[in-house]
Amino acid sequence: MNSWKNARFSIAHIEKKPAKKTPAPPFTTSTLQQEASRKLGFSVSKTMTLAQRLYEAGHITYMRTDSVNLSDFALDAAKKMVEKNYGISYAKTRKYNTKSKSAQEAHEAIRPAYFDKQTIDAGRDEERLYQLIWKRTVASQMADAKLERTIFDIKNNIDNKILNAKGEVLIFDGFLKLYQVSKEDESEENQSVLPRVKPNQTLETIIIQASEKFSKAAGRFTEATLVRRLEELGIGRPSTYAKTIKTIEDRGYVVKKSMDGKQRDIIKLSLENARLSRSIVVENYGAEKKKLFPSDVGMVVSRFLSDNFKLIMDYGFTANIEKDLDKIATGDKVWSSIIKAFYEPFHKQVEITEKESKRVSGDRNLGNHPESGKPVIARIGRYGPMVQIGEGGGEEKPQFAKLMPDQSINTITLEEALELFKLPKTLGEYESEEVIVSQGRFGPYIRHKNKFYSLPKDQDLMAISLEEACKIIEEKRKTAAENTIKVFDKEEILVLKGRYGPYLKKGKRNYRIPKSVDPESITLEQCLDIVEKAPEKKPRYQRKKKS
Repeated sequence: MNSWKNARFSIAHIEKKPAKKTPAPPFTTSTLQQEASRKLGFSVSKTMTLAQRLYEAGHITYMRTDSVNLSDFALDAAKKMVEKNYGISYAKTRKYNTKSKSAQEAHEAIRPAYFDKQTIDAGRDEERLYQLIWKRTVASQMADAKLERTIFDIKNNIDNKILNAKGEVLIFDGFLKLYQVSKEDESEENQSVLPRVKPNQTLETIIIQASEKFSKAAGRFTEATLVRRLEELGIGRPSTYAKTIKTIEDRGYVVKKSMDGKQRDIIKLSLENARLSRSIVVENYGAEKKKLFPSDVGMVVSRFLSDNFKLIMDYGFTANIEKDLDKIATGDKVWSSIIKAFYEPFHKQVEITEKESKRVSGDRNLGNHPESGKPVIARIGRYGPMVQIGEGGGEEKPQFAKLMPDQSINTITLEEALELFKLPKTLGEYESEEVIVSQGRFGPYIRHKNKFYSLPKDQDLMAISLEEACKIIEEKRKTAAENTIKVFDKEEILVLKGRYGPYLKKGKRNYRIPKSVDPESITLEQCLDIVEKAPEKKPRYQRKKKS
């Protein structure tokens, strides 16, 4: 930039091109899931739940569809609504065609049942989703937005190097008057607005700036982008996306979370009034908002399936199965032959895997314990990610410690692992009893007087003080007291208020109180009768007996 200190700049070339933006088609199931995630912050499962309520209430058409078609009635109603609200120049009837060859067009696109209802009387989230559907549908029947895209070539008189500026001017807003397209739907970056200039016009140099830039890593999936990717790969149907995503989240294969970004210094050069200056500014990068992160369990399971079941882990497998199912529906293939072609080799592979494969735990050796010299290993245990000291075997019993929620077996260091073995940690005494913090199967907790008080999953157990722990104990006690209806101390029976109504608790087991019994006046005899008549609790998982 030193060579530009006394340079003069002028417009070398101007190129203007007319352009337009066309409205997006009405919603299908997958595009509704994506747009509701981007614009409203809804999860895929929440969107489908709300859409189901809107459909049942008669506000929208059927919400499980991969068609973008609208009926003649809908086209006419939308046109009248546009002309009434914005004028004839804004109306343009459009008939969209579904691009997917496997689309099942038994229904219309998702649209309002009545176009004259711009709002509905419902819950706030239902209202917001309805508004999104109404605007998208009506906007799909509006005129294009007209633009003028402009490119300036700017040269200097010192070395004739060309600088380039791109921008656009909105000539006619069209559908943009009602509906702004989400950023992830944009095919191009947002264009800046440029001033009007003429060829060979000399530009007044106010300030020239140059900033250091770093390449960005590929973005992680959100629920919306994962739906889009599933659709691109032909995996599943729109009606299955919500269930698929909910399953991998509920089973702990992925975790939806936000992460704070990091900071780094970047160099910035400025040329102003023929003076060149250099400065260091701080840039935030790497922040993630509601992104899907693979868990340790998810990565180990994925690795195991990829190693042993390459066929079903191939992206094309599910898409090809979908095509076969379509052919079965049209009578072009026999279902039994499809099942046989899949099941026989799959069953054989399952038998081979059962015999030859070993239990996968994702073991990662972190180093040796500085005192005992025993290996420190990060791995997946029965209750999730953990670290252990010693390999076990013989009379040796390894020591175990559960990982914190923000830790991973793939990234944890030896020093971080050794810190975990400082738990359980005694903070001091309260009411003449020790206050202990630790990490358990269900997360971090405080133990005091043989009672357990859960802590937030992101709680730093090494930093929590005795005073903070005591405050939490008192708050939990207060909440418990407010939810307690009756206490029978001798029999250790509590009558409590619950999320789904009153219930009684004896020991570690809860019992439902019949509606015919008033929890406020329930007697000890009634409580014992409920406990005695309660069906025996079955184990969560029952192993099949071998014949």
